[in-house]
This record gives sequence, structure tokens and C-alpha cells, in this order.
Amino acid sequence: MRVHVSVPATSANLGPGFDALGLAWTLRNEVVAAEAEGVSVEIEGEGAARLPRSADNLVARGVKLAYDAAGRPFGGCALACTNRVPSARGLGSSAAAWVSGLMAGNALLGAPFTKDALLALAARAEGHPDNVAAAIFGGLTVACASGSTVTAVALPVPAGLRWIVLIPDVTNATADARAVLPASVLHGDAVFNLQRVALLLASLWVGPPQALGVALEDRLHEPYRLRLFPWMPDVVKAARVAGALGCVLSGAGPSLLAVVAGDGAPVAAAMEAALRRAGIPGAARAFDVDTSGALSRVTG
Repeated sequence: MRVHVSVPATSANLGPGFDALGLAWTLRNEVVAAEAEGVSVEIEGEGAARLPRSADNLVARGVKLAYDAAGRPFGGCALACTNRVPSARGLGSSAAAWVSGLMAGNALLGAPFTKDALLALAARAEGHPDNVAAAIFGGLTVACASGSTVTAVALPVPAGLRWIVLIPDVTNATADARAVLPASVLHGDAVFNLQRVALLLASLWVGPPQALGVALEDRLHEPYRLRLFPWMPDVVKAARVAGALGCVLSGAGPSLLAVVAGDGAPVAAAMEAALRRAGIPGAARAFDVDTSGALSRVTG
């Protein structure tokens, strides 16, 4: 039996929704998995030269995690991974890997777990629920962890908005981006973000889209991560001048996400130019929102 799995890229936080909001993109990693003696991993595409091809690979670890959770012995698996999600760029590559492995393991086991159960396993493995929720369910997701339970709700996203992701050629480890965050924040900053998360969801649901300019502001993580990305303010300013409603870090960065009501080409060009002026190569791409989430199918 072979299992084919497809999992989308994701952006987390969306400005103020730190560790809570995620958005899935129509850019997917593909995995073909089969039970085997021992673990073997083939990799094509992003990260092929540096990702482990052993049991340490996150996809393989995800398969084993599903077996462990089901109380079944894990003898190994053969994996063929086609990676399209850039790694260490703030586009949910590690979440895609964990979810791919869990989805593959679940299918090989005969699907004993619901997507909600897989969400709890993936969030525990990843350390936070935002990316994995969007990867599993697709669309715009709001995720909340309470002990070992994770609750996620997928929301519709207006079709008239364009989403531009600027992907620098430099990388950034999520651990490094979290290390610069403070252990506590001011009460006023917490209120600032609560107001903007509420406004963000309201403006996406009922409008007006112009409210996104305020709704995407953040005080919980982006100000502290500027030391890692000192060029970010110039790129954000360029995006706004070119017509973006807002521009935020995608996850832990270094990618930036801009939202546009209308033609996104001028914004993409402006973001690329601002990044080049900072001496960093990169490319801006327009992505549609993925509404399917993680998919799997079994073949003989």
C-alpha cells in the first residue's frame, strides 16, 4: 500500500495574531509513503541538499508519531518527498513536514485519527498550533491550545484580496526568532493586539478592507524581530506606498506578507526593489488561499 499526501504552505500570525492565526497557500509539498523495514527518505526540490534522509527527517518523525499515538509498532517507512515550500523562510515548512508525516502515518494505519486529533499531535510536535492548523484545514484558521487540546476554526477569506509574499534568499530559524521575544509584555501592548485581532477578523468577514491597515499592526513580536530583519520597515513602507493595505512578517520571517485590494503587481515590484536596496536578493510571489488543507489518498 502506498499513500499520497499533499500539504500546503502557510503563513502564521498575520501581524497581531501571534501563535493563533494561520493562512494556507496554494503551494504544496507532496509525499509518497509506504511501510518498509527501516526508514529511507528521497527528497526533491527545496532543502534537498541539506534535509536529513534518515529517521531524523521531520516527515519520518511524523509517521512514527502517528504509529506511537495509535499504540502500533513502527518498523519503518519509505518516503519520497517533493518539496516546494521554501524552508526557514516563515512559510510553514516544518509544519508541512510534520503534517505530511502524520497524514501519511494515519492513512497507513487505516485512518484511526480525525483531523482534530492530528491537529493536537501536530501542535505538540511543532510547539504551537497556528501553522499546523492552517496546513491541516486550509483557509484562514484561528487556533487555540488548552492543555493537550487544540481547537481550530477555519474561516472564509474574501476573494477580492490579493496576497503577495516576498521571499528573501536569506533564511531564519524559528528558534532564533523566538529567542528575541520577551518573557512578558506590557498590558497596553496585549490590549493593542487584542483589539487588532478582533478588527482583522471583522474586516475580513464584513469589511471594509481598508480597516486592514490598522488591523495588521502588531506589538507582540514584530518590534522585537526587527533586530533580525532591519530592512523590514523599508520594505513595509514601500509596499504601503505602492498600494498595499498592510504588510507583516510571515510567521517568524524573513518572508513578508502584503495584502492588496486590486492589482498586486505594483506592490510586488516595490517590495522586491526595497529588498534589493538593502542588499538582499529575493522574489515576490502572489499566492491564492488554499481552502482544501492537507489531503491524502491510498493506492494499491
